Amino acid sequence: MEKYPTEKIRNVGLFGHNDSGKTSLAEAILFNAGVIKRLGKVDEGNTVSDFDPDEQKRGISVKATPLTFEWKGYKINLIDTPGFADFIGEVVSTLRVVDGAVFVISAVAGVEVQTEIIWKMADEYGYPRIVFVNKMDRENASFQRCLDQLTELYGSRVVPFQLPIGEEQQFRGVVDLIANRAYVYEGGKALEADIPPEMAEQVQSAREKVIEGAAEASDALMEKYLEGEELDEKEVLDALLSGVSEGTLVPVLCGSATHNIAVDLLTAALSNTLPSPLRLQEVRGTSKGGGETSLPAREDAPLSALVFNTISDPYVGRLSYFRVFSGTFKSDSTVYNASREKEERVGQVFVVRGKTQIPVKELPAGDIGGVAKLSDTSTGDTLCDKDNPIVLPPIRFPEPIMSLAVEPLSKGDEDKLSTALSRLAEEDPTFSVHRDTEVKQTIVSGMGEMHLDIMMERMSRKFGVNVKTELPRVPYKETIRKTARAEGKHKKQTGGHGQFGIAWVEIEPLERGKGFEFVDKIVGGVIPKQFIPSVEKGIRKALEEGYLAGYPIVDLRATVYDGKYHPVDSSDISFQIAGSLALKNAMADADPYLLEPIMNVEILVPEAFMGDVMGDLNAKRGRILGMEAVGGLQRVRAQVPLAEMLRYSIDLRSLTGGRGTFRMELSHYEEVPSHIAAKIIEAAKQEREKKE
Repeated sequence: MEKYPTEKIRNVGLFGHNDSGKTSLAEAILFNAGVIKRLGKVDEGNTVSDFDPDEQKRGISVKATPLTFEWKGYKINLIDTPGFADFIGEVVSTLRVVDGAVFVISAVAGVEVQTEIIWKMADEYGYPRIVFVNKMDRENASFQRCLDQLTELYGSRVVPFQLPIGEEQQFRGVVDLIANRAYVYEGGKALEADIPPEMAEQVQSAREKVIEGAAEASDALMEKYLEGEELDEKEVLDALLSGVSEGTLVPVLCGSATHNIAVDLLTAALSNTLPSPLRLQEVRGTSKGGGETSLPAREDAPLSALVFNTISDPYVGRLSYFRVFSGTFKSDSTVYNASREKEERVGQVFVVRGKTQIPVKELPAGDIGGVAKLSDTSTGDTLCDKDNPIVLPPIRFPEPIMSLAVEPLSKGDEDKLSTALSRLAEEDPTFSVHRDTEVKQTIVSGMGEMHLDIMMERMSRKFGVNVKTELPRVPYKETIRKTARAEGKHKKQTGGHGQFGIAWVEIEPLERGKGFEFVDKIVGGVIPKQFIPSVEKGIRKALEEGYLAGYPIVDLRATVYDGKYHPVDSSDISFQIAGSLALKNAMADADPYLLEPIMNVEILVPEAFMGDVMGDLNAKRGRILGMEAVGGLQRVRAQVPLAEMLRYSIDLRSLTGGRGTFRMELSHYEEVPSHIAAKIIEAAKQEREKKE
């Protein structure tokens, strides 16, 4: 593939709700561009975009896939993104590197939740965008219904640039309102035709809206329009293009991806209507010292490139996809990873089309490509010239919202599991792993149930590690209400030296959060000094093992105040056991009880779902702390026991149709209600008996 100047490059993301037809649309675009010889189908698993086994198995996009192609003198880097909420991280990384967006909506389902969510994200970047109403050939398809929804949500800046000729099974083409011509399709080929007479009135009315939109985008044109002057077609077109580029106008096009109707007109709009990377005048970032710095966003400037995706390929190794923001990224060169302050040797640079890698000598500012086998580079890192270091703003990925505990099915696979999980976490920044020492489990966290399912399947397929998963154990704790004393006696006689140690210990409650204190009040050497640490060690071990349900005991002071020893048979282990027994015996009289973690939870939901969300929080033993309006949404702050929040990502998605988001963090520990505590203790007892 030849090198294209920056002004001839277009970086475009395909966004929208799951099942709106983004992947089929990408397939039709590639077919029209002559890249593929036949149209693949999602349900047959043979599209260019969905080549990953996880995608083929489920019939949905899981990864953001770059699809580079050439179109009439332009190079278009189209990125097909997932529409499922669990893979929002892929959308976030794509939004960071494109210059324009195509929102694909289904003519049957209309504007769905994921479209709304991503639209708001695109607003933050100020991206120009096009809406493509897909599936116009399906039953119950309605262009007008979609247009009304879009106008209601996003106002008068939404302007139809096309009208459909027919709908459902009768859909056969579109009227281009700017050119004022009809295009009828047969076998994917466009035939220019006169506008159907029955549509004349509808077209005239729609054209007036287009002209109004053009006038709103240009003050000079608005003046002519208000004075009733005839507007020149070129003036209108220039004003429309300017309005789209600046984001003040959102053109709405329509068609059918699977029947390849009007897809060529959309492709032309990508190059003619959406801006080139030259929209960025300069690239801002931070210098080595942490201060602000910038580079011109030009090909002849020093290099700066951002890695926006990392893929572990079983044959090639690690692939890093990047966008060049300034300078030129060359094959067989050395670049500097400013994020990690390490040099990287670059081999062959390539452009990406699904799983196909097309080698190129270099990529200029504004282009998107990939490179294999960078040893110290991850998603979000900046690659640049060592003499002109710059760290570009990182990609802000959402926090994981669901966690599972994992353990290998085969006993010997612990090390393999650890390696596999760390590799997966490198590949996907919305997937994280940590070892919870309190509950002694390896915890994986992600964006939802399907996300975690796919990551576990990927681990099995790529790394040969099979695991079983369960909801994480809640890290309960145990504590006491009363002061109590008890003896711990360990006496054992064997053939040689025996074992002997007696310790008297008093335990008393401490203030919540104080942890554990050990006090030595031995006088007269009834326990020799060298064995006092042994008593403490035994007590600490017993604290870890728990008393009621096997959870750590906290917030108490243990005082050793008396005991006995034997000059021959006493030893370190004897007094460890004595200390442990003393604590356990004292716990029986100290009125022990369970504590549970209480989380600070913040939920953002549309007003319409407030009643359902509040009712659900109350059912989860939550305490509402406050509510406030935030940008058209309601923010609910509450405190809820962690035990009730383990599947909250699924619950909230169900309650709000996917429109609610939440985050939570630990607040404090509180006593578990007695009826719930009884169940926890009984379950722990049964688990112990099963193990024994």
